Amino acid sequence: MTLHRPKGVIAAVPTPLDSAFQPDLEAFTEHCRWALENGCDALNVLGSTGEANSLTVAARKKVMKSACDALSGARMMVGAGAPDLETTVDLTRFAYECGFAAALVLPPWYYKPLTDDGLFAWFARLVEETSATPIAIYLYNYPQLTGIRFSEDLARRLSAAFPDRIAGMKDSSGDLEYAAAMARIEDFDVFPSNEVALANCDRDGYAGCISATVNIDPAGSAALLADQGNSDLLNSVRHVRTTVSSFPLVPAVKYLVARRLGKPSAATPMPPFLPLTDDQQADLVEQLERTPRAA
Repeated sequence: MTLHRPKGVIAAVPTPLDSAFQPDLEAFTEHCRWALENGCDALNVLGSTGEANSLTVAARKKVMKSACDALSGARMMVGAGAPDLETTVDLTRFAYECGFAAALVLPPWYYKPLTDDGLFAWFARLVEETSATPIAIYLYNYPQLTGIRFSEDLARRLSAAFPDRIAGMKDSSGDLEYAAAMARIEDFDVFPSNEVALANCDRDGYAGCISATVNIDPAGSAALLADQGNSDLLNSVRHVRTTVSSFPLVPAVKYLVARRLGKPSAATPMPPFLPLTDDQQADLVEQLERTPRAA
């Protein structure tokens, strides 16, 4: 069985919402199409930036179907994680049926501490329960939110036991030494969550990046991946990343995407997030206008 495995610059796209906090599918697909046409190799739908864990399963499925109806599923992975196994299995099966290339799966984050054996058993069951819908599965390492950090030993065990299904990891820990160690696992694709890491993609063996701030300047990230030694490109990409992430990240990304779309309502985040204040919006735009441009 050969699965499609996304590579390169991947934007973790936001989910625009309407006044009733339901997905605005028109704005969502418009932004996704723009991102793919302006430097992204693929998209991560319904990840942390997409506020997946603040949406109902029904809303998530509506976004998933909309994405694959409007765009190429081969260029998208989707967040299918939930703290319970049954929902994760359901969303992973649905991802396959919609045509997504891959599912990005959080660990079962509520009960802690967890052993590697317990996590292995959980993911083994996920693989077994989705054997008839064999989509590629990527581990989602985000210990700041889940309180769980995948060990290198567990990643190796899962990759060795299920080489046709466990394809790699998105690492949102920010620890690039950890990410580089994971990338040394054979046939295990690792995507740091910071596009600045693209400057060392070849050296450290990354498959690319999956980042929220790629939504702002995907062309810059694509150029950096193609020319990893270009310090001007690196400085430009770093400035965008540092600037946007100095504000509340999801509201900032949603505001900037909504501003580009010309649709202010698309900036609305789901509570408990709050929208940026007018002062924050002005400050963010002013700082981004100072982004150094590559020669």
